[in-house]
Amino acid sequence: MKKIKEFSKKYLIGFFIGLILFTVVGVYATTYFPSNQTTYDNSASGLSSTNVQGAIDELYNVCFPPTTGDTILDNVDIVTSGDGLYEDEYEDGKYTYKGANPNNYVTFNNEKAGWRIISINSDGTIKIMRDASIDNRVWDTSMSNNWNRPASLNTYLNKDYYNSLTSTAQSQIVTSTYYTGAVTNNNNDMQDQINDEKGTTSNVKVALPTVSEYIRAGSNTSCKTFSTYNSNSHTCNNSDWMFGSSSFWWTLSPDSGVSGRVFEVTNYGNVYSTYAFSANNAVRPAITLSSDVQITGGTGTQSNPYTLS
Repeated sequence: MKKIKEFSKKYLIGFFIGLILFTVVGVYATTYFPSNQTTYDNSASGLSSTNVQGAIDELYNVCFPPTTGDTILDNVDIVTSGDGLYEDEYEDGKYTYKGANPNNYVTFNNEKAGWRIISINSDGTIKIMRDASIDNRVWDTSMSNNWNRPASLNTYLNKDYYNSLTSTAQSQIVTSTYYTGAVTNNNNDMQDQINDEKGTTSNVKVALPTVSEYIRAGSNTSCKTFSTYNSNSHTCNNSDWMFGSSSFWWTLSPDSGVSGRVFEVTNYGNVYSTYAFSANNAVRPAITLSSDVQITGGTGTQSNPYTLS
């Protein structure tokens, strides 16, 4: 152990001396040889820059690649009102898009502006959902509202639908933890509701938005709970981009109060419990993008959505 410490100390001292010398030389080099003007043959490195600064920037990005979430956070202002990207008040390190029509469009699976960003997660991954429905289906063909059973919609999304995506899209998706815990329709506290959802999890590639994600997407501060959305749905859905169209669509959240029932978003914008096997509702998939995926362009508007690589 003593030899290891002496070895570490020796090489740490050498490292810091080298760092100081590198900094001093760098200062003089940039003074007399501007890094953005000095050119050289960079082909051996496999990189494309032909000046020193460009090569430094490229090597830095190779060693410390930005994540999808970082790309957006570096270029988008965090807001506290209106449409935009908010710091999530319930989960540390998470950012959520709110408002009637924030700039959260993204091109995925070759579908230009076909998807929208729900949230940027603390690990740099990004959760997105399809703006329009892919199909109308029942949540489950049996009397069950257990997503992990698995529900028939779980099977469809993670087999037939997933296999229909392009190979590039499939490579950009990561298996992620989705919250499938049952909630109650008279819940007046959002944090309690989120905790209920977290009571059960599912590790899959494709799922659906939860009830709390739908409510959190609204920017109207008076519409922050299950009960306020149901009692004043017209006011609430006007400030919620996730409301989307007038069709009924499924959430991922089962109803804890009635066996076999799952919550849907109705054409009024309220959240309603219905039997998983009886309703032929719209399906708007939710997926999580790997933190290795890069946002390479776009501004998030519908006409100029974010692009991925």
